[in-house]
Amino acid sequence: MPDESTFADVLAANEEYANGFPLAGLQARAAKGLAVLTCMDSRIEPLAMLGLRPGDAKILRNAGARVTDDVLRTLVLAHYLLGVERAMVIAHTDCAMATGTEEDIRRAVHEAGGPDTRSIEFLFMGDQRATVRADVERIRAWPYLARLDVGGFLYDVGTGRVGQLC
Repeated sequence: MPDESTFADVLAANEEYANGFPLAGLQARAAKGLAVLTCMDSRIEPLAMLGLRPGDAKILRNAGARVTDDVLRTLVLAHYLLGVERAMVIAHTDCAMATGTEEDIRRAVHEAGGPDTRSIEFLFMGDQRATVRADVERIRAWPYLARLDVGGFLYDVGTGRVGQLC
């Protein structure tokens, strides 16, 4: 178990947040009927970049904004139980998951003192635009999500603009 000081800064910030908690009573349903899958990159603010507020959308994040089995599972729950009728898959420019190879990341993890990661598929994208299109098609083709409207997009981390790919 980590030392108490490991998370002291964020727990103190949470205490301040909780004292004026602004989201009490917010409904679990997506008010705008939207789900957004994007990358975990810290330069991305999903709500702000789309003009949304807390409660408007379900936000899913992972490395590279990839449509994994877990994303599909989550979208099924969001679609049938939480009011999601449309989904955006939003990749971004200057993404580490779009440069290099699987072997490059394995080497980087190893050089950083990490373990052997050959058993992990990191889902690198050789052609980012083609990967977004393929991931959107994966959602569209999944029978559990046949009624979900899905689009693919690219966010420019240099300008803040989102452009539609498909």
